[in-house]
Order: sequence, then structure tokens, then C-alpha cells
Amino acid sequence: MKKESRGIQSIEVGGELLRALARSGEPMMLRDLAREAGMAPAKAHPYLASFSRIGLIEQDEATGRYEIGALALELGLISLRRLSGVRIAQPKIAALASQIGHAVSLAVWGTHGPTVVQLEEPGQPVHIVMRAGSVMALLETATGRAFAAFLPEKTINAALESGLDRQGVGYNPKRAVKGAKVAEMLTEVRKHGLARALGDPLPGVNAFSAPVFDHAGHVALVITAMGPEGTFDARWDSPIAHALRDCAGGISKRLGYGMTVAAE
Repeated sequence: MKKESRGIQSIEVGGELLRALARSGEPMMLRDLAREAGMAPAKAHPYLASFSRIGLIEQDEATGRYEIGALALELGLISLRRLSGVRIAQPKIAALASQIGHAVSLAVWGTHGPTVVQLEEPGQPVHIVMRAGSVMALLETATGRAFAAFLPEKTINAALESGLDRQGVGYNPKRAVKGAKVAEMLTEVRKHGLARALGDPLPGVNAFSAPVFDHAGHVALVITAMGPEGTFDARWDSPIAHALRDCAGGISKRLGYGMTVAAE
């Protein structure tokens, strides 16, 4: 058994105050903060004074409330930037593939558009024209549509107009890159939080794709579940759809999505 390293108890005790403040997410009075940390205000005050000096917390002079300080915010932002979305997502999509019994891919926005970086197959592999490194067409595939719906409009417009994804799976050189049909399709994706493909561009294969967001609200990844039309339930409220949304939401949360962080 690995021997636990010796620590400094007073720092660990004071850390309860930081945890209590983090759980609250809002500025707190001394008495409330001490109570949440399980200590008397008189005991908590010296810790808060020291934390204030090094920038872990700050006290509002007008209200007397304590909140997260500049150093704590800086450390938090560094941690978020260092998180690898792909590394975090890899075991999650493997578990999802096992759960739903269908193939699951992970894609990032690459040099040529939506690019698959990992493909997890269930116990009985489904033969799909896709592998790590494959580029997926923006408007023809579920993966591409998820990126197109949630990336900045100027990024997508530039990609479509330049034919960035022309080497992509399912790419149609005759497609319209603008217009009511394109707008309607992307609106549907945003409405459901999922993109869907039904037997097209891969004949006989259905797919759902869900975006994963980072701490800044940007699309970091897209997760796609796919399988044969006969066994892949492509209803918007199907168990597969719910499992995919839950998986993407969990990874987004791990990447800090939804956190309120003041960078400046």
C-alpha cells in the first residue's frame, strides 16, 4: 500500500473554506462561509485573511462578503485550458458504444473541417466508411451538421464557400451552401441539440451527432452514434438520443461548460 505523504493540517482545514465558497458560487458573509465549512467564525477569519493576502479570495469592502480571488480564477482558467477534451471523452464514448450497442465516433474541427479522431465499435462491428482521420462533409453528415449548427456562423460560411470539406465523406459538389433549406436544417439541429442523418449519405446507416462545449461555450468536439437503419432507433426521443445527449452533456460539464468564470 502506498504511504500517504505528510501534509500540513492547517492548510487542509482552511481548504474547507475554499470548497464551501466554490460550492456556493456566490459571495458569502463570514458567518455563512464558516458555517458551511463547519467551523466557528473566529476560527475561519485568520484563514480568510491569509487567503486574501495571496489572492485566493477577495472581500468586498462595501458588503463584507468574500468571493473567489484573482489567483484562484487564474488557477481555474489554467486548469480548464490544460484539459484535453479528447482525452476526457475517449473512455466516455467507449462506454456509450457498449451501452447502446452501436458505433460511436469522436470528431474535432480540423484543417479540412470535421475530422474523426476516434471510432469505437460495439461487440459486433458495423462496416462503415469511416476511420480515424476521416473528414466528414459539413452539410451532408450528422457530424458535419452538428459543427455547422453550433460553430460561429462566419467560420461555417467561410468553410462552405471555400469547399473546405470537399474531401469529406458524403461531400456533394452540387450542394447549395445557403438558402432556406440549409437554414431550416441547422435550426432543427439547434432545436433538438442533435443532428440526424437517415440513410444518407451512408446508405442503410442512421446517425445522431451531439456537440460538446468547452468552458467558453465553444464547440470542442462532436460525438456521433451510428448504426444500421433496422436496429438504430432514430427518433428524437429514443433511448439512443437520450444516451448521446447525456454523454455529450457530461463531457461538456467536465470541460467547464456552464461555469461562470470572470477571466478579466
